[in-house]
Amino acid sequence: MPSLLKLHRLKLAALLLAANLGLLLHLAAGDLKPLADWVWLDILGEGGSALLCLLWLGLVLKSRPAGRVTNLLALGLGCVFFSWWVDWLDEFIKLPDAIGWDHWLESGPMPVGLILLTLGIYHWHREQLAISAQMEKRERLFREHRLFDQVTPLNTAGYLRLQLEQSLAEARDEQQALSLVILDLDDFSSLNRLHGHAEGDRVLQALTQLLLLNLRRQDLLCRLAGDRFVVLLPNTGERQARQLAEELRLAVSHLAHKAQAHGERLQLQASVASVMALGEDADSLLRRLNLALARAKQPPYAHSA
Repeated sequence: MPSLLKLHRLKLAALLLAANLGLLLHLAAGDLKPLADWVWLDILGEGGSALLCLLWLGLVLKSRPAGRVTNLLALGLGCVFFSWWVDWLDEFIKLPDAIGWDHWLESGPMPVGLILLTLGIYHWHREQLAISAQMEKRERLFREHRLFDQVTPLNTAGYLRLQLEQSLAEARDEQQALSLVILDLDDFSSLNRLHGHAEGDRVLQALTQLLLLNLRRQDLLCRLAGDRFVVLLPNTGERQARQLAEELRLAVSHLAHKAQAHGERLQLQASVASVMALGEDADSLLRRLNLALARAKQPPYAHSA
């Protein structure tokens, strides 16, 4: 729970403020109902619904990384909770008949919250489809090759070389283009030094999911070493590979990963490069890819090869 409060304290504080404002408005405008007028079935039903909504909100915030989908789900659940909360207050506080704003507070947030929840669940569903497709590929390949990284759910450099040799042969036989993209986090050693290797592993895991969501189903993402990733792009020319490399670089710069210890956002930057196969073998192509990355990391700024 402490990490939950640190990461999402603004969301939780806003919800607490809204709930208290609703309570103060009712107390200022109405009168407390006598105990004889309490309807216990409504109190338990509406109060229980509000508590369940808070539980769902806590589970969402605790289990998901910060970002657009989490914000949509949190705002949606917050609106639903507020609507049930105000409805529950009516069981204890009687407002004058002339007052109409209580109906807006009860009914207005509910449809807004349901719309936001629907949008959040839709985008969450799309995320899970992309991740499940990659994991399905991973499980299928695991029966043949036990070459998977220990930190991320990706193949290692050893499997990349095996798959690259096969893909090069297929590209030559079918006369199709084949390209590689390499991505390297800038100054990742400083992140490990400042925040610890456990946080560094969490960054790599979050980065893996981000990269997978920006790739096609036929692309193969592997962890080459440390903070360096390679994407194998079948039937992809040089121009398209360059474009994808730039899209991945921008996606990394916008990643909303927050450190677990203090909740601060870790600003990440990456250098990228791409090459298209020119008839050489796997080792020669990987050497050319690493040389392209070395040129991209040279000052005054990084650029795709």
